[in-house]
Amino acid sequence: MKKLINDPNNVLADALVGVAAAHPELKVDHANRIIYRAKAKDKGKVALISGGGAGHEPLHGGFVGPGMLDAACNGEVFTSPTPDQMQEATKVVDNGAGVLHIVKNYTGDVMNFEMAAELAAAESDITVETVVTNDDVAVQDSTWTAGRRGVGITVLLEKIVGAAAEEGRDLAAVAALARKVNEAGRSMGMALTSCTVPAAGKPTFDIGDDEMEIGVGIHGEPGRRRAKIVSSDELVDILLEPVVADLPFESGDRVALMINGLGGTPISELYVAYGHAHEELEKRGITVARSYVGEYCTSLDMAGASLTLVRLDDEIEALLAAPAEIGLRIF
Repeated sequence: MKKLINDPNNVLADALVGVAAAHPELKVDHANRIIYRAKAKDKGKVALISGGGAGHEPLHGGFVGPGMLDAACNGEVFTSPTPDQMQEATKVVDNGAGVLHIVKNYTGDVMNFEMAAELAAAESDITVETVVTNDDVAVQDSTWTAGRRGVGITVLLEKIVGAAAEEGRDLAAVAALARKVNEAGRSMGMALTSCTVPAAGKPTFDIGDDEMEIGVGIHGEPGRRRAKIVSSDELVDILLEPVVADLPFESGDRVALMINGLGGTPISELYVAYGHAHEELEKRGITVARSYVGEYCTSLDMAGASLTLVRLDDEIEALLAAPAEIGLRIF
């Protein structure tokens, strides 16, 4: 295992020290492993919290700031944050208008966020709404989830509802918008290599030099099938077809298209994939109105990519275009 780390068991703690040093616009609670905005949102506005295991950066801590999240709770690598962490974050960010929890559909995350919401309501009288993202069309159930996994839509949802919260919409409206966005988005990913969890010290799964995993999860969970490597254009077609068919996306739709790297794929290769996806969507009469190419939701050092589509309406498109100032990435 070759990684730029110190102790494999202290990767998260060491990384948070670096985040705090690099980003004065953020505040890091090292004891609870929570990243906050350094300047809190105005009173009377809905606050947004998300979080999950480390290893998916810049998700979620990289999306804390005006126009997006108020706080992100960090678990150890690929491990859910605890209910205590989430409860603490909920108490800190509440501005009197309630808090929205944005949760990827993984069993540990869903269970722990649910417990945190109950604790916050019982002990602090804070109103919490929870939205679970489940956009991955690859598999219906896995060892990590009941139902579809939450992946790329989570990033765009945080951006959209973050803008709505900044406008001053109430908690019910922000939560309803989040559910609308989740229903409008679909994703699918693939891997050329496994990731390596530092504490494990070896790849999560074995894959041949001439093979790829179609429909892989962001923790290395198996997907739909193992196949021989094909060209980028052929691969994009393999990902795009089930994503388009699932909603379905249709001629006349306007969409946001995200080609997301999983941690070990050069940006140039992501643009190769994006170019073909954009071309294929235009052939279908689907207009790409918003584009995102880069690393947004990763899986440590995994070589691979995911494709996410979100059907836009005037409201969603305007909120995606709203300004955001976030610690590790600028929209």
